[in-house]
Amino acid sequence: MKKLWNVAVVGATGAVGTQMIECLEERKFPVGKIKFLASARSVGQVLEFNGKPVPVEELKHDSFEGIDIALFSAGGARSEEFCPSAAKAGAVCIDNSSAWRMDPEVPLVVPEVNPHALAGYRKKGIVANPNCSTIQMVVALKPLHDFGSIKRIVVSTYQAVSGTGNKAIDELRKQTGELLNGRPPKNEVYPHRIAFNCLPQIDSFCDNGYTKEEMKMANETRKIMEADIKTSATCVRVPVFYGHSESVNIETAKKITVAKARELLEDAPGVELVDNPANGEYPMAMDAAGEDLTLVGRIREDATVANGLNLWIVADNLRKGAATNAVQIAELLVEEYLK
Repeated sequence: MKKLWNVAVVGATGAVGTQMIECLEERKFPVGKIKFLASARSVGQVLEFNGKPVPVEELKHDSFEGIDIALFSAGGARSEEFCPSAAKAGAVCIDNSSAWRMDPEVPLVVPEVNPHALAGYRKKGIVANPNCSTIQMVVALKPLHDFGSIKRIVVSTYQAVSGTGNKAIDELRKQTGELLNGRPPKNEVYPHRIAFNCLPQIDSFCDNGYTKEEMKMANETRKIMEADIKTSATCVRVPVFYGHSESVNIETAKKITVAKARELLEDAPGVELVDNPANGEYPMAMDAAGEDLTLVGRIREDATVANGLNLWIVADNLRKGAATNAVQIAELLVEEYLK
């Protein structure tokens, strides 16, 4: 008989939390008991899991007794406060915030890229889920790096508002309606209007002029790929509800032709090659929405450097960029470590 595992979803009422619940259901994760945790204001809500009602409970330090795996998506401050309590109670925490990603004692895992790193969860009982924009990029670049050794990445992202949460989704929807009806829109979530606009700022600015989001992509890529890859990122918020898109330029030590890149990506786990531009076939955010695969296309050589390649990479930021990756980590945990 298949062993069942007790699971807690922290931040269960949020945009990523609800996707985590869906992913657990869709992927038929072997759940015994499930617990939905959130802030006090969400207590009283009732969510469903596999057709059965589950009340939302307040997140407290004693919420994790008997829990085997805790999926966290409640923000960095709550993760810093509550992950140690969960781990002390015996749960393995899989955290979607940035709180633990660069901790040298916490593995930063993308199952298709560095599954071996998961063994490090034993040090603190915590596994970090990478940034959404980092996840889809490294899934696509891993097979290329293995073949040609990536030296440098220049990436520009076009990130959906759902990456900021439900309030941002509502803000884009409201602003669009207000503008189409000739009314002045209000912006509360972002520093400027997002409807019919692009914001070249995601997170706050660092002293070097890059945003924290841009630095996450650089630092996390090095940790996940276990290589000193130089990364320069520009992250932009665009008026799209779901699905991050990325224009990625790589320079490799060994030349990778377009034909070889397509061959490598066709066989890569978690990747779908969508690359027939002559017929208008290339990855788009609307095609990635609701999907778990990372779509890659517009592959072409960069004529300005000896070993350069350009790619267009798209994925659902709430699915593979967050919830699905976390559930995949949980699957790997129970298959390889928590037997």
